[in-house]
Amino acid sequence: MHAQTRSLNILSFILAVVSLGYGIFSPILPFYIKSMGASGTELGLLNASYAVMRLIFGPVWGSISDRIGRKRILMTGILGFAITMVWFGLAYKLWMLFAARILAGILSSATAPTTMAYISDNTPDNGLGKGLGRLTAAGGIGAILGPLLGGFVASDSLSTPFFIAAGLAGLSLLLAIIFLPESKPRVNKNLQEKKRLVDLREWSKIIFGPAGKFFLLIFISTSGLHIFSNVFGLFGLTRFGFGTEEVGIVYMALGLMSMVSVGLLIGPATIFLGNEKIVKYGFLAGGASLGLILLASNIVSITLITAVLAMAASMQSTALISLTSKYTSAEQGVTMGLSNSFVSLGRIIGPVLGGLLLDAHLNLPFTGGAILLFGTFFISLVWIKPAEANN
Repeated sequence: MHAQTRSLNILSFILAVVSLGYGIFSPILPFYIKSMGASGTELGLLNASYAVMRLIFGPVWGSISDRIGRKRILMTGILGFAITMVWFGLAYKLWMLFAARILAGILSSATAPTTMAYISDNTPDNGLGKGLGRLTAAGGIGAILGPLLGGFVASDSLSTPFFIAAGLAGLSLLLAIIFLPESKPRVNKNLQEKKRLVDLREWSKIIFGPAGKFFLLIFISTSGLHIFSNVFGLFGLTRFGFGTEEVGIVYMALGLMSMVSVGLLIGPATIFLGNEKIVKYGFLAGGASLGLILLASNIVSITLITAVLAMAASMQSTALISLTSKYTSAEQGVTMGLSNSFVSLGRIIGPVLGGLLLDAHLNLPFTGGAILLFGTFFISLVWIKPAEANN
């Protein structure tokens, strides 16, 4: 097997394992924290703590990998993932879950960006898109299978799926140690130190420039989706008596439809509608989906509504990134980094807001999320002009 192909296969397996591991969380975590006497607020803070650590440490690991090479940082991320999976499986108190979740955000945030950078180092331009596509697909497969595995295996034991994920992570670490070569030569320290990693003045120009409104819309869109994903497990348990299997099915539908939308639907939709309409209709469909969840009466109707929500959110996210890329006043790397930061902020605020609203009233996360997305739909009618839709 060609060395480059072998490396891509190993990296794809690593990303699939990591995505599968965190997909496992979706159906299990609400039941895990409930067994410890916690509520929606704690669930939101638990998910937000992970997002905060990823927001802070993701760029740090990327910078370190630029200096000392990709392989060691990648192995650090995999090892950290395996350790925290075991920790989750052994946890019996809430503080242990928070400690594990925070540590997971710190260590495993090294995995995804380093994997992408590894492929970018030595892949020719004409093959880079294909390589990154393979990695994205691998992550998508893990995100689909994770909730299914977690939901059904956890019906016998809530901790077993975490040990399975740790075992798969151990296997991927072994493959990386043995078969994965270093992709990046060491960089001259003096040259590296001259590069500015943070330029707040440039960042502020981008944020307050033509692309700034799209950053805000990305934040709102991400927050709305994560209000749903954070509270649905507790909502389904309380209102319908769902177990981990039913919750796993719903989250699997969320991941599957997101992958189908980005892989198959976004291209034709962009041609026929344009990015402007995709963004606007995304807020409209997202708000309607969150409202319709309250009218659903069984697992079939909930899964169908979830699929619509996933389609709207994933296509809208892609369209927003495209518009941001077009209207930025800076280089693409900096712009995409800032875009990812606003996604991370949405993953922090959404879960916390959803948890607080759930503790106030069972229906509030969905009515509040629907109002947020409907309101943003009307704002987008004013903010996004027709000319900005066409790439």
